[in-house]
Parts: sequence; C-alpha cells; structure tokens
Amino acid sequence: MAIEPINFVVFLMGPTASGKTELAIEISKHINSKLISVDSALIYRGMDIGTAKPSKEILTAHPHELVDICEPEDSFSVTEFISLAKEHIKSALAEGKLPILVGGTSFYFNALEHGLSELPSSTDESRKHFNDLLKSEGSAKLHSKLAEIDPKSAARIHSNDSQRVTRALEVFHLSGEILSKLQGKKNQNKLDLNIKKIVLMPDRAMLHQRIEQRFIKMIKDGFLNEVENLEKIQNSI
Repeated sequence: MAIEPINFVVFLMGPTASGKTELAIEISKHINSKLISVDSALIYRGMDIGTAKPSKEILTAHPHELVDICEPEDSFSVTEFISLAKEHIKSALAEGKLPILVGGTSFYFNALEHGLSELPSSTDESRKHFNDLLKSEGSAKLHSKLAEIDPKSAARIHSNDSQRVTRALEVFHLSGEILSKLQGKKNQNKLDLNIKKIVLMPDRAMLHQRIEQRFIKMIKDGFLNEVENLEKIQNSI
C-alpha cells in the first residue's frame, strides 16, 4: 500500500519479548515502509543469539536498517545512532515510505525525541585512556572514582555498566564538568518530525512466560558458545 507524503515517523516500543518485531513486519506487509532498528545490541555482528536478533531469513525478507553495522569490539555512541537513524528516516520519506523505528533501547528513542545533552565528543586518545583504565582497574573501581567526582551520576549508573561508567569519567576528563550537570542542557539534535507511538505492554505473566521460553531457546541455540567466542574477541584486543 502506498502512502501519501507524510511528515511523521512511528516509534514501535515495548519490553523484551513483547512482539515488537512481529508487529513491525506485519505493518510493513500492508504499508510501504522502512524498518529501522532501535536496539543498542543488534548493531553488533556476531551478537545474534543473546540479543534475540531476527534470523537471517527474516532480515532478508524484511530488512531492518542499523542491524549488523559494527564489530563487537567497536564503540558506538548514541550520537552516531541519531545521525544514522536520521539518514534512514530522510531516505524513507524521500521514497514515500513510512519510517517505522522498532526496538527496545529507550535511551535511543528518548534521544531522538528530546535531543541530546551537549557532551564533549570522545577522542582516540581519551577512548584508549579509559579503555586501558578499565582493563587495569576494573569497572567497580572506576565506579568508585565516579562516585567521588559525580555522586548523582554514580547513583544511577550500575557499577557493572562499564561503558557508561567510563563515558561519565571521560566527560569530566574532557570538559572539566560533571556528567549530571551537562545532561541538564539539551541541544537541538532531536528529530524534527511528528512522532506516532505504538507501545506494546502484554500481560505481565504472559511476558514473563515469553521471556523464559526465549531464554531456553537461546541456550539450546548455542548462547554459551556465542558468549565464549565474544570473550575470546575481547581478550585478543
């Protein structure tokens, strides 16, 4: 089905195993659209089982943009996501297609809708510096350092979330300002389009059952082997 020229996008959101991908595909069968993944894990090649990435057959029949665009060892920022997502949205609208952004990374959706804080960009030097610190000292110790510098950020970032811990420290290192202060200032990088939201919220008991079934399938499909392979890649860097 062709659609008239539009000036809006669809955000298809919901928790894990709520049926987002299935609904997005079903909509795309009836409306001329472009599917754009909003998932911080699906961007990585080789991270297939643990991320519940749609099968190669599904992705071939129903392509999703922003899937398999990075190697596991590559860094990828929300700024890069916004830039790429905007390109695909613009391309879809130019072709008369409805952009359907589907996924479970609420931070990415929020950044698209409301914009990003004005944070300093990473440099090769700063990225290497904090990656080296992470390897030598560990995430928990770096989190303790963050708690001394920026207690508010440390309180909302888990000590095991090494990527966000090192980023918060890097922001202070590059700007001299703490992350919690800078995040109060939004820039104009938000999506300048109307947004129609579809939020899937299945019955909680049913959702828990789906998640359990998905996890069992992951184990049967070789999730542990996938983790071991990713660990080997990490250790070789």
